[in-house]
Amino acid sequence: MPKITYIEHSGKSHVVEVPVGHSVMQGAIDNKVPGIDADCGGQCACGTCHVYVQGPWLDKVGTKGAQEADMLEFASAAEANSRLSCQIEVTAALDGLVVKMPEGQH
Repeated sequence: MPKITYIEHSGKSHVVEVPVGHSVMQGAIDNKVPGIDADCGGQCACGTCHVYVQGPWLDKVGTKGAQEADMLEFASAAEANSRLSCQIEVTAALDGLVVKMPEGQH
């Protein structure tokens, strides 16, 4: 299984294995990673799974869809590398992915 590193805004990191086909959000929820609330259950409707995708991983996670881009317009502290983790499907190519939570998500 691919390993994903989730970094809380405080800097604390959580390395977890996430099954291929699950979302990055689901990996956080299944492993009780703080900072990913997923209030809408992964429906791209709330923004509580907002993460920053680190460096070279941006090209590997795919592009934002229109609905995701719209939701991120309302996210606090959105940046160019912001994504909704519910919209990133885990593949073998994402082994080693690093995502960081924005301030305000605890």
